[in-house]
Amino acid sequence: MPEGPELHLASQFVNEACRALVFGGCVEKSPVSRNPEVPFESSAYRISASARGKELRLTLSPLPGAQPPQEPLALVFRFGMSGSFQLVPRGELPRHAHLRFYTAPPGPQLALCFVDIRRFGHWDLGGKWQPGRGPCVLQEYEQFRENVLRNLSDKAFDRPICEALLDQRFFNGIGNYLRAEILYRLKIPPFKKARSVLEALQQRRPSPELTLSQIKAKLQNPDLLELCHSVPKEVVQLGGKGYGSESGEEDFAAFRAWLRCYGMPGMSSLQDRHGRTIWFQGDPGPLAPKGGKSRKKKSKATQPSPEDGVEDRPPPSKAPSRTLRAKRDLPERTATQRPEATSFQQDPEAPKIPKKGRRKGRQAASGQRRPRKAKADTPSLELEGTSAS
Repeated sequence: MPEGPELHLASQFVNEACRALVFGGCVEKSPVSRNPEVPFESSAYRISASARGKELRLTLSPLPGAQPPQEPLALVFRFGMSGSFQLVPRGELPRHAHLRFYTAPPGPQLALCFVDIRRFGHWDLGGKWQPGRGPCVLQEYEQFRENVLRNLSDKAFDRPICEALLDQRFFNGIGNYLRAEILYRLKIPPFKKARSVLEALQQRRPSPELTLSQIKAKLQNPDLLELCHSVPKEVVQLGGKGYGSESGEEDFAAFRAWLRCYGMPGMSSLQDRHGRTIWFQGDPGPLAPKGGKSRKKKSKATQPSPEDGVEDRPPPSKAPSRTLRAKRDLPERTATQRPEATSFQQDPEAPKIPKKGRRKGRQAASGQRRPRKAKADTPSLELEGTSAS
């Protein structure tokens, strides 16, 4: 799932790509999208963007004299698991372009498209940031830090630090890959109680006048809240579109080279109580789920791509076809891992997908196979995304 850096990079892309463009006409929504229609029409308008945490605001501003007379309109986007913006020729619309803004003539027409393959992204009219989200970790650092330390009595901080880091009321912009990278750098067990990690930071009051040596020490030994700001900033400085192979192999390679922990060989992984996979090294911590089995990353050959946001994908199967498996009474393999889901506090835009049951063949003592019975579907919280955030 796109995280704070990806939304920030998307806003930069829109501003740079559309700075010299004039748009015109109606805003067009695909018929399959369940998001609201955008009641905006103007003969000439500009488009600009800004980002805050895991949200992006798009502003449509009519030019003087444009017809019909129209007030500026703002839309707030949440990218879900696969949302992004693309600028393409009008005749080459991407297959999953669910909202389109067309440039005005003369000249070849272009389309700014909100592309969302999995259709989990949202847009809302009015331009207001979603209520309940905390300050942005990237652009509102001082307010973000104060909001966390002022609310340490909240029950969210009774949970493991890896879960608290996904609570968008306090860590707006942090997602699955960022939490793994931040905790790894500080060698904090992911299932250590969040309050015990953060309480010590209440005593760390910055002095209004720091000496050069104090500044150097601070830069060399950042605390967790400082890394929640600086680590996403590193991703932004990589450029491109952040994680996800759809952003282009060059962008993806740069991001993959930057990763130290998330999905890396030698790292372990566990699922938190929301079904989200946390990558780490060493002891998971005292609040690790009981009975949870840690999986260790063995080699780059089976390394998951960061857009998956889940455990290792199974290696390419050399098993016989489904028909042959049925004949030999072998259980079917599951499909590719689904992304992970979260509660409202984690990622309100992440939907929940039920997990399908497996069929298992059984053989009677007489040697005759009994008819197979499918297990009832059980609800699952495995969804994301993705992480990212």
